[in-house]
Amino acid sequence: MRPASLEEVRGQGDVLRPGSPLRRLIEGQGGAAGPLSAILWGPPGTGKTTLAHLVAQAAGRTFVELSAVTAGVKDVRAVMEQATRERSLYSRQTVLFLDEIHRFSKAQQDALLPGVENRLVILVAATTENPSFSVISPLLSRSMLIRLQSLDDQQVGEVIDEALVDGRGLEGRFTLEPEARDHVIRIAGGDARRALTTLEAAAGVAEDAVPAGREHEPVVITVAAAEQAVDQAAVRYDRTGDQHYDVASAFIKSMRGSDVDAALHYLARQLEAGEDPRFIARRIVIAASEDVGMGDPTALQTAVAAMHAVAQIGMPEARIILAQAVVHNALAPKSNAAYGGINAAIADVRAGKGGAVPAHLRGSGYAGAAGLGHGEGYRYSHDEPAGVGPQQYLPDDLVDADYYHPTDRGWEERLGPRWRHLRGIIRGEESSG
Repeated sequence: MRPASLEEVRGQGDVLRPGSPLRRLIEGQGGAAGPLSAILWGPPGTGKTTLAHLVAQAAGRTFVELSAVTAGVKDVRAVMEQATRERSLYSRQTVLFLDEIHRFSKAQQDALLPGVENRLVILVAATTENPSFSVISPLLSRSMLIRLQSLDDQQVGEVIDEALVDGRGLEGRFTLEPEARDHVIRIAGGDARRALTTLEAAAGVAEDAVPAGREHEPVVITVAAAEQAVDQAAVRYDRTGDQHYDVASAFIKSMRGSDVDAALHYLARQLEAGEDPRFIARRIVIAASEDVGMGDPTALQTAVAAMHAVAQIGMPEARIILAQAVVHNALAPKSNAAYGGINAAIADVRAGKGGAVPAHLRGSGYAGAAGLGHGEGYRYSHDEPAGVGPQQYLPDDLVDADYYHPTDRGWEERLGPRWRHLRGIIRGEESSG
């Protein structure tokens, strides 16, 4: 099922747009000095080898493939000698496809330089690692760096659908249940090769289960066959439908309810279904403030740290970081006092409450402010015996507002008495001494 033309390639629309360097290379066009070499950087199953084959097809080029896992400097030099003969005798260019170039040592990469620099070979190198760290600078500067992206679900689905009917694939001998199709797409994780491997394995399982006498009928690949083929159960989860919201809701409510086992279960369901770990991390941050709040202020610190770490690290290691934040959230003492307080304050503002800012709190750092009475009578808190003194901060119509109600749980248990003492001083109900 390897694409034999650009029209069969799925994904990579940005780097294959008309006029792009890679498309020009594939179509046999070059600049004034001839075609440039290319380094293809992207996840597995995104078409790196396929694109190299398409480059080789243009204008009858000779294609040579090496793997950095097994090849050495001797193999590279042999390719250069062969490329010299091809150019001298037949005026043919040689395309050298080097898979996993990040595994080549500096000395091995140095051996490529002369051939790339004088355009003896068109190097098409593939890597899953960042070339900035794994490819030597002279080779990078002589090549186009092309970033490939994982296929989205629709593109993987198109690959599967074509494989079911194409003569190079299953030739219409199988049909795929919609739920099984969704399972194969999810298992693929944007990797077209993995999708085809899973489909082939599932077709084998389904074919083995066909009763005698029905061998000539189309074979149905069920979700059970797909599960058996990859030894992984299909997670009933739709990232854009009800399951997405239901599982996310249960996840949040389990953390709020302090059931750490349930919270970890729903975390696992989301991760196994391919949910974006950054989405999960954002929900944990919100829960750390909405449901834990001042019951344990460090829960928010853990959640925010987890959110940044997940963005930098990605899966599969991100699951460990998310699990730590979930456990912290679930086991922390809970308080929604801050959440309730801001909601109550917003409700008053929306109801039109809240008059002018008291004159003594208004800005006084500009000409004419003193004449308006701004700042007059303001008591500087640091001059007060306890660092706080009696003073009106709220507008006149909200002077008795009471938004924050600390709980008697966790850190807030100690915070509550302090808040009541401070409020008493501020409102003149008790002495600051």
